[in-house]
Amino acid sequence: MAATNHTAVVEFVLQGFSKTPQLQGFFIALFLLLYLTALAGNGLIVMAICLNPGLHTPMYFFLTNLAILDIICTSTVLPKLLENLTREGSTISYGGCMTQLFFLTWFLGAELLLLTVMAYDRYMAICRPLHYHTLMSRPLCVLLAGSVWAVSGINTSVNTGLMARLTFCGSQQIPHFLCEFPTLLLLACGPTYLNNMMVVFADLFFGVVNFLLTMLSYTFIVASILRIRSAEGKRRAFSTCSSHLLVVCLYYSSVIYTYFLPGSGSSMENGKVVTVMYTVVSPTLNPLIYTLRNKDVKVALRRVFPVFSK
Repeated sequence: MAATNHTAVVEFVLQGFSKTPQLQGFFIALFLLLYLTALAGNGLIVMAICLNPGLHTPMYFFLTNLAILDIICTSTVLPKLLENLTREGSTISYGGCMTQLFFLTWFLGAELLLLTVMAYDRYMAICRPLHYHTLMSRPLCVLLAGSVWAVSGINTSVNTGLMARLTFCGSQQIPHFLCEFPTLLLLACGPTYLNNMMVVFADLFFGVVNFLLTMLSYTFIVASILRIRSAEGKRRAFSTCSSHLLVVCLYYSSVIYTYFLPGSGSSMENGKVVTVMYTVVSPTLNPLIYTLRNKDVKVALRRVFPVFSK
C-alpha cells in the first residue's frame, strides 16, 4: 500500500485563490504587500526586543516567539500562493504538499499553545504581581516555550505520518490554495477513520482546550482588574493584556471557523478567505497591534531605529 501511495500520486493540482482572471494582478500586489509587511513588522519586533535589555522579560520573550512563528507561518503559505497567482493550473508535488502540511500544522498549533502561555503570563503578572518574577523565572519561560514547539511538533509528526500512509487514487485537485488536513482527507480513497479521529483530537486539544484555558486566565484577570480601586490602575493593568486579547480573538475566530465547519459547498470558498485571515492577515497585524498599543516596544524601536522617532 505504501508503494502504491507514492506511485499513484506524483502531484496535486491546487485550485487557487480566485477564479476571476481580472483580479489576479490585484491579489498578487495585495499578498506581496502583506508578506513584506509581515516579514518587516515581525522582524523589527524581534530585533527591538533582542537589542534592548529592558525588554528581556517573560512577556517580551513570548512575544519574540510569536513573531518568529508568524514569520515562518507566512513563509510557508505565501510564496506558493504568489506562485499560483502568476500562472494558471498551478500544481504542488506530493512531497511539497506533505512538507507544507507538516510545517503549517506545526506553526499553527504552536501559535495556539503560545497564546495560552501568554495568557497565563498575563495572569501571573496581574493576579500575582508580588511573586511574578519568582514564579515566571527564565528557566520556566524557556521550558514553556520549548514545550510549545515540541508538543505541536509531535502532533504534526503523527498526523502528517498518518496522512502519508493514505492512498489518493481519485481526483488530485485540491479545492484550496494550500495543503490542509480537511481538504486532503476529502481526496483519500482508503479508510480515513484513524486520521479523522486524530484530527478531531488535535482540534479539541489545540482549539477548544487552549481556548478555554485562555478564557479562564482572562476571567481571573478581569476579576482582578475590577478589584483595583483607581481608574488609572485599572487602565494600566488592562493595557498590559488588551493587545494579547485582541490577537487571541482575531486568531481563534478564524481557526475555529476553518476546522469546525464542514469542508464542502460555499463554505470551501469562504474557508479560503478565513485561511488567509490566520495565515496572512493575523501575522501582518500582530506587530501593528503590539507596537501601536505598547509604549515599551515603541521606545525600543526608536532606540534601535532612530528613523521611527521622526
